[in-house]
Amino acid sequence: MSRLYGKIRVLDDREMRLMHECALQILERAGVKIYHPGAREYLREAGCRVDETSRVVRFPAGLVEDAVGRLRGGFRSPERQGLRQAVRFTESSYYVREDSLHHDFTVNSGGFNAFIFDLDGQRRPSTLKDVHDSLKLVNALDEITWSGLPCSDQETPHPLRPVKMAAELVKYTKKIGGVETWTALDVQYLEEIAVVVRGSREELLRWPCLVGYGESRTPLTIDENMAEIFIEYVRRGLPQSLDTMPSAGTTAPATGAGTLALGLAETLAGLTLGYAVRRDAVLSLDCTAGYCDMKSLIFPYAGADRMPLIGAWIQMLREFYGITAGAHGGKTNSCYPGFQAGMEKAHSLLFPLLCGASGVGTIGQLEFGITYSPLQLVLDCEAVRATRRIMRGFEVTPETLCLDLIEKVGPEGNFITEPHTADHFQEEFWLSDLTECLPWEAFSAKEGRGMEKAAEEKARSAMAGPLEPVLTDQQIAEIDRIVAHARKKVESA
Repeated sequence: MSRLYGKIRVLDDREMRLMHECALQILERAGVKIYHPGAREYLREAGCRVDETSRVVRFPAGLVEDAVGRLRGGFRSPERQGLRQAVRFTESSYYVREDSLHHDFTVNSGGFNAFIFDLDGQRRPSTLKDVHDSLKLVNALDEITWSGLPCSDQETPHPLRPVKMAAELVKYTKKIGGVETWTALDVQYLEEIAVVVRGSREELLRWPCLVGYGESRTPLTIDENMAEIFIEYVRRGLPQSLDTMPSAGTTAPATGAGTLALGLAETLAGLTLGYAVRRDAVLSLDCTAGYCDMKSLIFPYAGADRMPLIGAWIQMLREFYGITAGAHGGKTNSCYPGFQAGMEKAHSLLFPLLCGASGVGTIGQLEFGITYSPLQLVLDCEAVRATRRIMRGFEVTPETLCLDLIEKVGPEGNFITEPHTADHFQEEFWLSDLTECLPWEAFSAKEGRGMEKAAEEKARSAMAGPLEPVLTDQQIAEIDRIVAHARKKVESA
């Protein structure tokens, strides 16, 4: 077989069952504080116990198990076959896929970052020009499957930013990734733009794009705005999962098991709410767990301790719930491209994929996802190329064993002049334009040394060219009309 096979497992079957049962007990005993009165009413009608004074909703285990059964059934529906979408950091599938390594894994860039670490080495607020330059680079890098906005224009008024940035995204790339949604009103405008891109609402539901997300406020809280966003997407029939980001040691217990159980409870609460809103909702589960950095109290996206958490979450999705999803990968806590960034990004790209993730992202970021770096985006894509080569493995067949060739060349021979070598080395070997493999004499004679210099030149070249629209003039005019309407709404609020 010309690829790796066999997933890494972090949990055994007993541990997965314990994790699920603990999440059920958290929801039944501690409950979730939900600020949105409509969400509480949906859940009351579904069978939850609601305390209006404290706003705490407690979920009967049987009701949550019913939601899990509905989730599994939805993923097995023939009507869902092939339904997938890019989300803000990676991708989600909504149909059953083979429980194995995904050698065709997707890679997402984006992040909507407020800051850029530019090619001159300056960290500063990002501008519209930076947004356009980032999309030039995204289009030039074949390793990127999908992309949200790697950075966002800080001069665009904050309330208008999600809609305006989504418009720029769809105008200039076909690799449309996930977006940010800050209010329920954004959902309306983002859907309108997505319909223009897809051609009809029916086609949008078959091939969703520009879908944002609701997120819990861990521990065990859903604020009114996030609940409203989540419910609005579900009402419109667009795929959703309630994201949660428990941080071990601060907003979650200082153990991996406790942190994952808490995060699982939170996203299962979203699942139950989603089916209470709409019985035919397209839903999944989402948890981005991490260990707090006790020196700074920052939520880190990378680190050796976090890799088993990611792997365990992917395993729970794949093996226990029978669904498929991507993972946060290609992350670093470093503020600067260098060894730490390279080490952390390599770990957080490869390990989730070896555990069965169907995609990774978002790449191109520094500073635990706050700052976009065009240099780092090029370097990350090279790490993606290396990861794909690792995942591919090598093929064992009578031809690749080369018995006749070995016999022909014989003792003290040389394979460099054999036609067989010319026929196979480009497919078999990993060839990089960025990494160096030189003796000291050749290396020291080079004017520009190091992988970073080669990546910088590649980024500058890609961003120097024009940015061409990918939509028709009619589509662009309609999108501009939607943005103008959103601007008036924002300015009159």
